[in-house]
Amino acid sequence: MSHLTLPGSGEASRRKELAASLSQLPSVDRILNQASVAALIAWHGQLPVKRAVQAALAAAREAIRRDGALPAEDALLADIGRRVNDAVAPRLRPVFNLTGTVIHTNLGRALLADEAIDAVAGAMRGYTALEYDVATGGRGDRDDVVVDLLRELTGAESATVVNNCAAAVLLTLKALAAKKEVVISRGELIEIGGAFRMPDIMKAAGCKLVEVGTTNRTHARDFESALNAKTGLVVKAHTSNYAVTGFTTAVDEAELARIAHAGGVPFAVDLGSGALIDLSHHGLPREPLPQDALSAGADVVMFSGDKLLGGPQAGIIVGGKDLIAKIKRDPLKRALRVSKLTLAALEATLRIYASAHRLPERLPTLALLTRSRGDIHAACERLLASLSQFAGEAFDVRIADCASQIGSGAQPVERLPSAALVTAPKGRARGRVLETLEARLRALPMPVIGRINDGALWLDLRCLMPRDEALFIANLSSRC
Repeated sequence: MSHLTLPGSGEASRRKELAASLSQLPSVDRILNQASVAALIAWHGQLPVKRAVQAALAAAREAIRRDGALPAEDALLADIGRRVNDAVAPRLRPVFNLTGTVIHTNLGRALLADEAIDAVAGAMRGYTALEYDVATGGRGDRDDVVVDLLRELTGAESATVVNNCAAAVLLTLKALAAKKEVVISRGELIEIGGAFRMPDIMKAAGCKLVEVGTTNRTHARDFESALNAKTGLVVKAHTSNYAVTGFTTAVDEAELARIAHAGGVPFAVDLGSGALIDLSHHGLPREPLPQDALSAGADVVMFSGDKLLGGPQAGIIVGGKDLIAKIKRDPLKRALRVSKLTLAALEATLRIYASAHRLPERLPTLALLTRSRGDIHAACERLLASLSQFAGEAFDVRIADCASQIGSGAQPVERLPSAALVTAPKGRARGRVLETLEARLRALPMPVIGRINDGALWLDLRCLMPRDEALFIANLSSRC
């Protein structure tokens, strides 16, 4: 940078000096003809580069007006390069999830299996028989891609798929109970992330909410007394993202199915998390299964594809053939349908479950959930030195036991034994110093996302697999 000393000979003289300085800035066309900028144009196209040049020149003019600083040409070109890179960088960036939450909604929820990724890539590269029946040459139904697999895995008569579980609930309510009353326990009027509230969804679906019981105790007689000629549906919502403990009573699926059917109305279950296997066989807490609800008498069950199932974002509805057909006939179904990419990923994921072969190896989400504390602690030992070097002498870095969580509303009170790299400032400095370190980690080429707790930054390594450790070290080294 060269700095101008403006003489104090009056406003006119200062304006003249300022105009002279501004005139020394190169024009847009001159910069675009620079060899380094021409290389950017060849790679990214002229439009984003020209915008970066204009923005860099505008910033340079502002700097001159503010303090008389005229940028050197190499500094100006470097600024243009940074602006181009920022402009063309994808907003959907990969990150290291070291928060300790495996199925993290804000970080994309479940990781897809390699087989699902390959299936999506294949569907993207060419045409697919999405709504075409190859055997007959006639029009097909896109749900047919996964219906047989869902029937096999859940025992349902039929199934359909929409873009998420909230959509599945909305569509089911509208198709089966619009302009009718829907009976649900007061203790199950859930709210999940993004202000999704069951009462609001019922209102949007055109249903009248009838809440029975109390927050902590609901009895069979509460449901029985609520049913009348206006009732269209009985609903049970799995309280997957919170737990009510202590003096509680709830009505189970089998009893609710009996009550609903005696009243001549269907019974629907919103399971939310969507496990397809008994997770206790893999050392995890057992989660309610759609097949359990169907066996208990539920007519329709709704669950997510991108939580415990470990597949793509989707809302899956399984149940009786006639009710599923009615749901699919609703005009809203077309607005909520999924693309060939979602179906390709979901089909591949369901085929893994159907094979019942090496599930923890083939399903990344299950692999992360079942990872042992010993394995994670060993990863901490391998990465301790790299993080210490990145943090610098102002911090102490140690290994500590911690507890991960499943995430996205699954088993809210359950914790998974884990281990973390814990970085704490030396001396009395705390909050702002930790926030600065956290910001440095987020500013890395591949941002590192951890959590600040108890005066330290915790990086739970459950979700950092051994194959990614070299990338993690290189990432830290880029900004040491």
